[in-house]
Parts: sequence; C-alpha cells; structure tokens
Amino acid sequence: MRAEFAGRPVGQQPSPLSGKRIAFIGCGVMAEAMAAALLRTGSVSVHQLTGGEPNARRRQELVARLGLETVPDNAAAASEADLVVLSVKPQTLDAAMRDLAGRLRAEQVVLSIVAGATIERLQSGLRHERVVRSMPNTPAQIGYGATVWCPAPVVTAEDERLVRTVLEAMGLAIRVDNEDFVDMATALSGTGPAYVFLIMEALIDAGVHLGFSRSVAEQLVQQTILGSVLFAQETGKHPAELRNMVTTPGGTSAAALYEMERGGLRTVIARAVWAAYRRAKELGAGKPNGGPSDL
Repeated sequence: MRAEFAGRPVGQQPSPLSGKRIAFIGCGVMAEAMAAALLRTGSVSVHQLTGGEPNARRRQELVARLGLETVPDNAAAASEADLVVLSVKPQTLDAAMRDLAGRLRAEQVVLSIVAGATIERLQSGLRHERVVRSMPNTPAQIGYGATVWCPAPVVTAEDERLVRTVLEAMGLAIRVDNEDFVDMATALSGTGPAYVFLIMEALIDAGVHLGFSRSVAEQLVQQTILGSVLFAQETGKHPAELRNMVTTPGGTSAAALYEMERGGLRTVIARAVWAAYRRAKELGAGKPNGGPSDL
C-alpha cells in the first residue's frame, strides 16, 4: 500500500503516518524489514525513523543500507516517537522493557513484534497501556508479508489506523480481537517461511539426486512453488481440489503422493506447527530455554 505525500487530490485524507515518528527498539532482521518496507512504499521518509541498537557494527550496517539513524540507548530512541516498535528478541525483552518502563508518554503507542509476549506482560513491564501485539513474517522484506495483530482495549481508532498503515506496508495485515490468534499466527505464518524453505531445500536436493545441476533444480523448484501459490490464489479452489487436478490414477503424482502420505507428511507438519505454538506460549511465559516437550 503506497501512501502519497505529494499531489494529493483535494479532499483526500492525509496518511496516518504523515508527520509521525517511529522508533525501533532492537534493530534486527524484522525491524530492518519493517523500516525498508516503509521507505520502499514511500510511507515515511528516513528522517521519521530512528532505532535503539546497542551493537555498534549493526548500527553502522543500518546507516549504510537504509540511512537509518540509530542510537545505543533505547529510552533516547523512543523519546520523540509517536509509535514505538518493540522488535527485540524474546530473550532480551525484559531488559528492553526495563529501559523504557515509566519513560513512555501516555499518548505513545507501542507495537510489539516479540514472539509470545502477551499484552498483559508488555503493559506490566513497560508500565504503559497503549500496546498492540503483532506477528509479522520475513517475506515482509519484499512486501509480501503476513501479519496478525491485536490491540489492547485502550488503543484508540486513530492508533489503530497508524498501526494498520505500518503493517500493511509489509503486505497482508489481519486484525484480531483475541490475542491467542497472534500465538497461532506465530506458529503458522510467522514460522511458516521456515517450513516452506525446508520443503524447497528437500525438493532441490531431490532434483540434484535425479541428475539436475543445483542451479537448474533451484529454478524449477522456485518457479513451481511460486506458480502453484499464484494459481491457487487465482482460481480460489481448495488445495485438495487443485491436487486432484494434477493427480492421474496410476500416474506419477499418485505414486509420489502415496509415499508422502505413507511417510506421515501431514502429521509431521501438524506436529511442527503445534510445537511452534507451544514454544510461543513458553516464550510468552518468560521461559527462554523452553520446557519439557510432550510430542
């Protein structure tokens, strides 16, 4: 979604991001993806962004890549922001919240992308009420992300417009009222690219085993997955129907699918998603090293 700041027709509403400042607390991969998406779509200028990042080398990288101003102090980074994006790793969340606790103004909005961190935990740790919890994924880096987000009850409609505009710069953004759906999204779409990349890797390796060069195998697999997704979106058909369209009785697809079903592919994927969901809950409960698995 592109926000237009110049030549806006008379009567058109200004962007919710017009004149707003955004601070990223923790400038890892996802924070960089969000900043890059906002800049790529023209939603903001680089002068509207700042970051809090203790690692000097990382600060230099962000200046070189995006021109993003960063400082080592989290409280200083957040001090002038309208929207504070909490983008630290779950294991360092408590330290980041201690840096900001009691230092945020009442009108500032906090948008968290920290896996598992509940709204209640964020409000308590930050001593701040206007919190939105979300879970984006890595394709946000190229504008094809999927984000599920949930606001605290005190978040205003204006706050929500601000958050929605930021998240839609990265791709699809779905608002939910029950924050448990954010944990579900962490397991399904947030972690989902890792599942797809593993399947891609396995297919490429199988192609090389058949005799293709790795370069050709990669091209074939990437185009096959891309084309399949676009075809599914274009037709709107259920995946089972699409699968049946390419499965001739006694044919190659039938033989391949038989082996996948016999190997328990569906069960493995389901168990993987449930494991990710439980891990998100553990992180939310402040268990950085996890707990015993019942898988």
